[in-house]
Amino acid sequence: MATVQRPPRSVDLDGQPIIGRRRPRPDSEAKVRGLLRYGADGPIPRMLHARPVLSPYAHAHIRSVDKKPALAVPGVVAVLTAEDLAIAASEDRRLFEPLARHEVMFAGQPVALLLAETYEAGAEAVQEVLVEYEPLPAVVDPMAAMRLDSPSVRNDPIGRAEVGSGDESDGGAGAHAAVGGAADSRTEDEALSANVNNRYRFHEGDVGAALGEAAVVVEGRFTTSWIYQAYLEPQTATAWVDPDGTLVLEASTQGTFFARADVAKALGLPPARIRVAGTPLGGAFGGKLSVIEPLVAAAAIAVGRPVRLVFDRREDFLAANPAPGTILDVRLGATADGSFVGLEARLVLDAGAYPDSWLEEIAPVLLAGPYRWPAFDVTAVGVRTNRVGAGPYRGPGGPQTAFALETLVDELAGRLDIDPLEIRLRNVADEGSPMIDGEPWPAIGLRECLAQVALDPLWLNRRALPPGDGVGLAAGVWPGSKDAAAAMCRVEPDGTVTVVTGMVDMTGTAGAFEAIAAEAMGLSLEAVRVVAADTAAAPLSPVSGGSTVTYSAGRAVRLAALDARDRLLRAAARDLEISLDDLEIVEGTIRPRGAPQLGMTVAEVARRTDGSRREPLEGHATSEHQSTAPSAVAHVAHVRVDLETGVVRPLGHHVVQDVGRAINPALVEGQMQGAAGQAIGWALHEALVYDEGGQLVSGSFLDYSVPGAEDVPPLGVTIVQVPAPEGPFGAKGIGEAGVVPGAAAVANAVAAAAGVRLRELPMTPNRVWRALQDG
Repeated sequence: MATVQRPPRSVDLDGQPIIGRRRPRPDSEAKVRGLLRYGADGPIPRMLHARPVLSPYAHAHIRSVDKKPALAVPGVVAVLTAEDLAIAASEDRRLFEPLARHEVMFAGQPVALLLAETYEAGAEAVQEVLVEYEPLPAVVDPMAAMRLDSPSVRNDPIGRAEVGSGDESDGGAGAHAAVGGAADSRTEDEALSANVNNRYRFHEGDVGAALGEAAVVVEGRFTTSWIYQAYLEPQTATAWVDPDGTLVLEASTQGTFFARADVAKALGLPPARIRVAGTPLGGAFGGKLSVIEPLVAAAAIAVGRPVRLVFDRREDFLAANPAPGTILDVRLGATADGSFVGLEARLVLDAGAYPDSWLEEIAPVLLAGPYRWPAFDVTAVGVRTNRVGAGPYRGPGGPQTAFALETLVDELAGRLDIDPLEIRLRNVADEGSPMIDGEPWPAIGLRECLAQVALDPLWLNRRALPPGDGVGLAAGVWPGSKDAAAAMCRVEPDGTVTVVTGMVDMTGTAGAFEAIAAEAMGLSLEAVRVVAADTAAAPLSPVSGGSTVTYSAGRAVRLAALDARDRLLRAAARDLEISLDDLEIVEGTIRPRGAPQLGMTVAEVARRTDGSRREPLEGHATSEHQSTAPSAVAHVAHVRVDLETGVVRPLGHHVVQDVGRAINPALVEGQMQGAAGQAIGWALHEALVYDEGGQLVSGSFLDYSVPGAEDVPPLGVTIVQVPAPEGPFGAKGIGEAGVVPGAAAVANAVAAAAGVRLRELPMTPNRVWRALQDG
């Protein structure tokens, strides 16, 4: 690993730096030894096992549900339908319709929920629930769904969704939305069907004139498939009602407060009467945001017993919330020296069955990439179809838009005979220049990333490769988010420190919080413990997603630790009868500067304070940011294309990413390498394939191809550190950006190797072979 390293501020007791120290995740050993309790582990007294009854049709009226045969199976307690749940049909959203009411809108939509004493009884009896359907025309093609003569995706609307309302829960937007809203919410260029649920347009200048005067214009239609997040642990939730009437929910969720808000809204309950605890996550990548929690909570209330639902893999493929398919028509132009003059694009995003997709709000800004555009006109259209509702997946919208943009940037460079690295450097947005939503760009480290690419042996040797080999470059950025977060930091009587947050740990952030608190307080890592509390005890926290955890929650942890440190020093100053300004904390000891023999241990000060009338040694803080902290990234991919069969074999892949400050380089590297592996999946393997009737064809890991170990080449990473002024010790969120340009880099490598450009992901052997045959 190469890195642009900043000097550490302090060292641990063993002499190693705290910030920037490589260490494993705190929960690594427990995971390896099988000691973690996941959401599906361990029985709860009187718990019922839930099995969903899924629709076999992509679109149909529900004529009747016959529960009697299933209820006759020993061990079956209840069969619930929508009418049995205390959820009002107030909005046309998945949240308010966890079970279909009168009409199913996608194959795999839950129609009923069977509850049994054992999983085995439920699995047997669920086949006995008899549902009579009246099939309706299924609308699967989003381009066809937009036309005025298209059948409706839903014939029996139950309300209008409040898309992007900005509430604590906003259908997923809060988890990943990263940009402002300075867009026209409607476009007037055409009349479209009622299946179109959202349209957003960003425009500046006369893009037609700009492209008309360009030396070179390139354009194309790009298509990407629906993508499954492919986490190991499927959707899991358990709910019950405590004796005091509190609804308790344990779920494999990315956000406990997010889940609480959704369940409260669905059930019409005060949020304070709901307690949500996040269980250890077996992967999520954006896919675990209130998919089954409202259903399980409503079922527990309906029967008065604990209820647990664990999707099997087929159910998770069918009824979760995968990333949407997209169709992008893009044109861009440049002057003879390679300066970009204009961007024109229209994005069609397949929202699936529900109108509460939010991706069309942020996709236009992502499509513009990290570049300056004197003129632009970018429209995003969200279209409903009879497929499962769309959701976020790591860097949502980024891989799709970067595939289109970075392919065309490479084509521009080729047409102008300019080095692909140079054309990107020439057009990178500078700090303060406007994004297409009007917000100013904060400092981004893309120039520094591209400077590292220029030194990469993969890139330097790209012209000395054998026939069929090629190297491709692509750049990208994730704009970041600035969600508010809170944290508490308490000094314990034994001198250790407990940090309490409400964040769900997906990526080892508990270890990052330990390092941040230890650095801020001047203590060792071993003296700090992080607790992720449930919503009844935790400070208010955002969703773990959108690269917000370290930047927002980590900042709150640092501020809370500094508050606790100040309280600790004030207490010691009173005991030592010395000025507060003359004290320092070194290796767990509070001592006067220049007179270490007069010091007291943190534990001694804490014991004197514990149980006394002194102020508690407990720091509290909230974090709010003035700006986001974008993370820039560049990928270099080396592939070999079999010109006879179209098989693409990755031979090497290098990721260079600006992370602000690497709190723990080992985990940062893991994030970057994981992103590269997922990008290869986008590029060459993964696709949820539906037939013309809306049936999912690739609904298991037998049919849905994810990269295996043999499909992923050696992965190189280079960490660039351009500090974020408001991040903890300069850190930025990094999870999303790493995947954004990866598929585009592979596509550009395929073009370099085979001399053909592909416009559709994934680039399967059949598609590559056809492109080769077409010349």
